Amino acid sequence: MSENSLHVTLLLNRWQAGDKVALDNLIPLVYQELRQLATAQLNRNKQNSIQCTELVAEAYIRLIDVDNINWNNRNHFFSMAARTMRRVLVDKFRKSNANKHGNNKTLLTFKDDSETSHEKTLELDKLEDALVELEKLDPRQAEIITMRFFGGLKSGEIAEILSVSTRTIRREWSVAKLWLFRELNT
Repeated sequence: MSENSLHVTLLLNRWQAGDKVALDNLIPLVYQELRQLATAQLNRNKQNSIQCTELVAEAYIRLIDVDNINWNNRNHFFSMAARTMRRVLVDKFRKSNANKHGNNKTLLTFKDDSETSHEKTLELDKLEDALVELEKLDPRQAEIITMRFFGGLKSGEIAEILSVSTRTIRREWSVAKLWLFRELNT
């Protein structure tokens, strides 16, 4: 674990214990990475209705308002940030399209690191519905997709968060990805 990761983990633990100064020190350390995560998310969206700074701010507000989370480490924090950004984007999408009848779909591009030449376009609403369904069938696979797609985390980072081997993550990622694309194409 890098020195920065250890420092972030220490600040998360101090913040969790009630140290408000730790939160003030944490913000500058994670802000740039949160912006990169948000930028990656927004670059997938072909019709952005939210700015990067707005997405980071909304996710940040939701994250600091979360009680009863035992922050394990830096990767756990960014996993939660990815899930939170997913919720922000879906909420924003659904709110902006509540009175529209499907004409303004939010399209996302998905490019798997292992598939350098393949890029898929997905509808955010369909992706969210599929992830909700997968969460019922296999919560860990849904979590892996969320961390990869919305968080940009690599297999090793996900394995650390979920306390399983990298090989298990890769195997479950393959199964989950196949299930997801089958679900989205039916």
